[in-house]
Amino acid sequence: MDNLGTGVELMIVGMLTVFAILLIVINLGKVLISVVNKIAPEEEVAPKKAAKAPVAAIDANTKAILDQVVSQITGGKGHVASARKI
Repeated sequence: MDNLGTGVELMIVGMLTVFAILLIVINLGKVLISVVNKIAPEEEVAPKKAAKAPVAAIDANTKAILDQVVSQITGGKGHVASARKI
């Protein structure tokens, strides 16, 4: 019976020790975060502008082929408004 009491006492002391250390770690983390935010606030990042690629014109032969394909697929009702190489 004496060993059981000692075991329970050690278990309680161990669990309380772990709980106390975890509280210390959590609070020190919060303090560290607030200190870092005061010393070096987050920089605002400007949105990157999309780089415009130069639009390459297509030749007349390719344009004619596109017109024929679209006309054939749509039964003469569709047309090519614009075409560019990507």
